[in-house]
Amino acid sequence: MLSKKARAAWNRDLLLSLEQFGAEGSAAASYLRAHKTRIGFRKARASVGAFWTPFGALYFNALHYSSRMNPADARALTLLIHETKHLQQGLIAALSVYGELEAWQLQFSVYHRKTNEKMSPTIEALLALPLGWDRATLRRARELMQEHAGKGYRVDLLPLYPLGKEIRYRLWGKMP
Repeated sequence: MLSKKARAAWNRDLLLSLEQFGAEGSAAASYLRAHKTRIGFRKARASVGAFWTPFGALYFNALHYSSRMNPADARALTLLIHETKHLQQGLIAALSVYGELEAWQLQFSVYHRKTNEKMSPTIEALLALPLGWDRATLRRARELMQEHAGKGYRVDLLPLYPLGKEIRYRLWGKMP
C-alpha cells in the first residue's frame, strides 16, 4: 500500500506521461485533472485491464498492474485513455456496446500508432468496423471484444445502444 505522498507522486508521474502521449493522452490527462479523478488499483475479473466507476474513479486491475508499473507504459496509458473516454461518455452511453466500441477503437488505434506493434486479426477487424448505429455491426463488435478478452468480458450483458436509444428502438423499431 502506498503512502498518500507516494500515491500523489505516482499519480503525478502517470498524468505527466499521459499528457505527453499524443493528443488523445493530453486530452485525457486534462479531463482527469479537471475532474480530480481518483486513479488507483483494485482487483477485478482477469478479463478486465482497468475499469471506471459511476463515482468518477478509474482503477487498474490489481491482478495485472501495480504502482510499480512504469508510468509511461503504452498499454497502461491506452487503457487509461479508454476508461477516460467512458467517463466522458457518461454512464448511459458507457454502458452500451456502442460506448465500448468507441472506447476500444480509441484505445487500440492509439496503441498501434504509438507502438507500431502488429495487431491481432481480431483487433484489426474491430478497428475496421464503422462506429455507428447499425445493430449487425454492434453485434459483431461484441463478438470481437469477447474473442479478444474472453467470455469473462461481459459485454454481452450490455444493450447495443445507450439505454434510452435501445428502449426507443425496441418500442418503435427506429434506429438513432
